[in-house]
Amino acid sequence: MGATIYILRCADGSYYTGITDKDLETRVSEHRQGLHDGYTARRRPITLVYDCHFEQITDAIACERQVKGWRREKKEALIRGDFELLQELSRRGVKAKR
Repeated sequence: MGATIYILRCADGSYYTGITDKDLETRVSEHRQGLHDGYTARRRPITLVYDCHFEQITDAIACERQVKGWRREKKEALIRGDFELLQELSRRGVKAKR
């Protein structure tokens, strides 16, 4: 059984990283409706800006944990698909030059 990692942009400009083994549209709809009390419920409206499906839920969990620890600029590079910048930012102590 697989799972999907996703990133939402909240109304205040912050990002929320989550994981679901449900249909992604259903999970995003739950966030939009504020059905679960938590981070996104107080920061609506939200927009889905990134998602990636994994066949193994353990891989999705590992990815989510990693992305949650990233700085904003690194998350934004992932969202844009700027893998060159993402690699550059992954080097210890490197800050974005763009």
